[in-house]
Amino acid sequence: MSAARKVWKLTWRLGICVLLLVWIFHSIFVNEARIAARQNGLPWDQLSRIEKWQKGWVQGPPQLWDSLTQIPPGIFLVSVLLVGVILALGVIRWRMVLRVHGIALPFGRATEISLVAHFFNSFFLGSTGGDLMKAYYAARETHHKKTEAVITVFVDRLVGLWAMLLFAGIMMLPNWWLLTSDRMLRLPIAVVLCMLLGCTGLVLLAFYGGVSRRWSGARDWLRRLPRGEWLEQLLEACREFGRERFFISRALVISMVLNAVTVIQFMVLAQGLKLHIPLQSLFVIVPVIICIASLPITPSGLGVRENLFVLMLAAGPIAVHATPALSLSLLAYAGTLVWSIVGGIVYLMFKERHHLKEEELIQAPA
Repeated sequence: MSAARKVWKLTWRLGICVLLLVWIFHSIFVNEARIAARQNGLPWDQLSRIEKWQKGWVQGPPQLWDSLTQIPPGIFLVSVLLVGVILALGVIRWRMVLRVHGIALPFGRATEISLVAHFFNSFFLGSTGGDLMKAYYAARETHHKKTEAVITVFVDRLVGLWAMLLFAGIMMLPNWWLLTSDRMLRLPIAVVLCMLLGCTGLVLLAFYGGVSRRWSGARDWLRRLPRGEWLEQLLEACREFGRERFFISRALVISMVLNAVTVIQFMVLAQGLKLHIPLQSLFVIVPVIICIASLPITPSGLGVRENLFVLMLAAGPIAVHATPALSLSLLAYAGTLVWSIVGGIVYLMFKERHHLKEEELIQAPA
């Protein structure tokens, strides 16, 4: 990919992110100003549009800050610790994926690499930046299974997304009354169901195949592609996960626990903000939003996630006000940023140690 094309790709994604954030903040601020004006008996409808916008951006930010600072420090600390538990469960699942190919990466080393990946996912443009760094460092941990190490990062991400989509699909059943109560909820539900169908098909093709059995020339066509042998090696590396007994079931168990802890983190924050959201509803709203925000639309899902929280929590039976709904999303993201800072510190130390290791490897033959 040329440099100009990369710049354009990053620019339009950043532009969408900024546009969505400005839109949701603007809508909430103006709405807050409208409510305050009517409560104080002020003639809101007689103001011009520009005057309404000015009042919104004057009064809205302090009100949002008041909402954010309502969270007790202890509650926010619990939320941050739960994010750490989520990251630890992700490390456990990735090590399980690595062991399928006989790569025994120590828990400490896998944690370091995962924290570095988390740092890049949070601060760099693009949702795949962290995965690329994770694959890069994973490949450097082995000399004879570099391709397999890289494919484990893809498989770990695929299994994690599939499990979250499956979790959301299952939780739609007991929450069907909620999802059908508001027409605005139909689009995100439809998107998640389509993602679940597509991701399930991808998992089946990646792990179990079937194309080459029906079309005998599939492998010959694959070999004729640029770097066809490498692509075939990747395909064979994926097939190992389908041959590994109980791999899917064990990975799903860990992923479902991870998903439950994710919802609990939002539950803790919601209670800290004194939001009355049924736990059963959170178990479908949170995974649906996370799944849609994982699409490569904006950096780290910013803007998309905030709009979805305001939209879905405003549903009739829940009816959470826009400002606290936005605060819930921002506080949850702040918890991940704390661990991103930790990942950045680990990256600085990790990089130095890795360079020392490389020098030792170069000097050893001499």
